[in-house]
Amino acid sequence: MNRIQFLGIPIDNLTMAETLEVINNAIEQGEQLHHVVVNAGKVVAMQSDALLKESVVNSHLINADGQAVVWASKLLGTPLKERVAGIDLMESLVKLSSKNNYKIFFLGATEDIVKTVVERYAKEYGQGIIAGYRNGYFKKNEEEQIAEQISQSGAQLLFVAISSPKKEKFLYEHRDLLVNVNLIMGVGGSFDVVAGKVKRAPVWMQKTGLEWFYRFLQEPQRMWKRYLVGNTKFILLVLRERVKF
Repeated sequence: MNRIQFLGIPIDNLTMAETLEVINNAIEQGEQLHHVVVNAGKVVAMQSDALLKESVVNSHLINADGQAVVWASKLLGTPLKERVAGIDLMESLVKLSSKNNYKIFFLGATEDIVKTVVERYAKEYGQGIIAGYRNGYFKKNEEEQIAEQISQSGAQLLFVAISSPKKEKFLYEHRDLLVNVNLIMGVGGSFDVVAGKVKRAPVWMQKTGLEWFYRFLQEPQRMWKRYLVGNTKFILLVLRERVKF
């Protein structure tokens, strides 16, 4: 795979179609891929969170989920082909699972949300794609048992809808217990969107890099700091790197 370096972070320069091909090949060959996406907020967090950075850079497959990262990669002379949004990749993988008889384990969000996601996909694609599910609220001492439950479920794919950096750390720390799962993927808040709790931005806002602003408008009190402070720090990181040229 063609991998670039972006602010010290490796990112695979793949389109959505190429990413799906890599994943499907890994499943067919019985290999395991740890997948992760990076966006502006995660890039900033990785500057001060060593374990988060370690979990990201050691992943097998790293996509850019964030138009700001794609634009910045061009500014820094290592242009990425396109954004591979985590939620779009997840939806495509659900369809692929239905086509190829793969099973998925869904981990994360509240009990109501994850149950709604599973019910929706089972209705649309058949119960056969569901290996199991569990909400994302658990204590540290429960993690090993949960990882074992997932490993024994028969799932080829695992979607984890837990916020960063908790999900990256959970997946990285328990990777040895998840050896039976071919694709391990953090999907952030995607379950909330699929369940209808959160609306996704219109396509034109996604393409123009304003999806974050649409998200902010839905929950301004919770999101203002993440986006205002995080985006400002990201811009400064990119500009600082640019002046080194």
